[in-house]
Amino acid sequence: MLFSDILGLQHIKKHLTTSADHGRIPHAQLFIGPEGSGTLPMAIAYAQYILCGNSNAENDGNNQACNLKFNNYSHPDLHFAFPVTTTDKVKKHPVSSAFLEEWRQLLTQQPYGNLFDWYRLLGVDNKQGQIGVDEAQDIVKSLSLKAYEGGYKIMLIWMAEKLNTQAANKLLKLIEEPPNKTIFLLIAEDEEQIINTIRSRCQIIHFPPLAEEDIKNGLIKQFDINEADATKIAHQAEGNYNKACDLVYHDSEDTQFEKWFIFWIRSAFKAKGNKAAIHDLIGWSEEIAKTGRETQKQFLNFCLDFFRQALLLNYGAEDLVFFEAKAEKFDLSKFAPFVHNNNILDISNELQDAIYHIERNGNSKIILTDLSIKLTRLLHAKQE
Repeated sequence: MLFSDILGLQHIKKHLTTSADHGRIPHAQLFIGPEGSGTLPMAIAYAQYILCGNSNAENDGNNQACNLKFNNYSHPDLHFAFPVTTTDKVKKHPVSSAFLEEWRQLLTQQPYGNLFDWYRLLGVDNKQGQIGVDEAQDIVKSLSLKAYEGGYKIMLIWMAEKLNTQAANKLLKLIEEPPNKTIFLLIAEDEEQIINTIRSRCQIIHFPPLAEEDIKNGLIKQFDINEADATKIAHQAEGNYNKACDLVYHDSEDTQFEKWFIFWIRSAFKAKGNKAAIHDLIGWSEEIAKTGRETQKQFLNFCLDFFRQALLLNYGAEDLVFFEAKAEKFDLSKFAPFVHNNNILDISNELQDAIYHIERNGNSKIILTDLSIKLTRLLHAKQE
């Protein structure tokens, strides 16, 4: 993957290539950025630039054989670690090396993909992956060997916030003092979830959401769609190229999430003084609870965005509203007045608490039923 394949972020590309050209490559770097901002493709392009000794012209023939190895992500000196869990294929002690075929498939098809896409590809939506101590032992072992081609060795750890405590502690010394010509590239979306001892050992680069213009140009190039459609999708994507691609394919989980959300809030409105609607809320909680935990977390994050959009519309910031309802007989402008300064913080806190408890394997049905009852009360709060 070349820097020229990556959307926007010219300032980060320049920083990385300049540091590599001058031999000032930090031994541990942490790329922090929201979903769809290009942290993973950028890290792979950076690794290719270093391992193949490319110049600003990139794949210019200086090391064609090396560059070809990156076409299918099989360079022997580029190592990957990412969240995994047990599957039908791997019954115990799962590590990244057992899933390299699926990993390369993700990189080929969805280089801007998220954790939800990865778990869906593995078919383990009901489980939550992690980077565990078995993975840490594999990392230590692989980096103790000499570089296959005699130059740098690069360990790329995707979703580094999924490093559990034991694995992080096992890697601390190695990240602080790696063998000669060994580079760690850590990628994460949530900086706060990475333990301080790991963060303090890395040079951090923050990635902004992608510009609408860059997303638009990327969509036109990749999907050959007209400029008007690309502009509309780029606006709806809110800086997330992965979401933009889902919208092109009409494969976005947001369509299902929207149906769940609209049924939920309509039932919550009816539930005040209506016992029958309470049964609807309980039934809704049971339906969502049957899905995987990653789906539940993804849905609740969608709800947070939905409420934020309604709040912006309520306070006259229409230019920042990208949501377009696909459901019939739902008008965001009519819902927006019910989301205001007197309830938005409480709604946000309740949703984030639900995500927290689901992530820690709480009973989803109880968590979602409790959230629904609280939402019923909060939606009827009066605006001050």
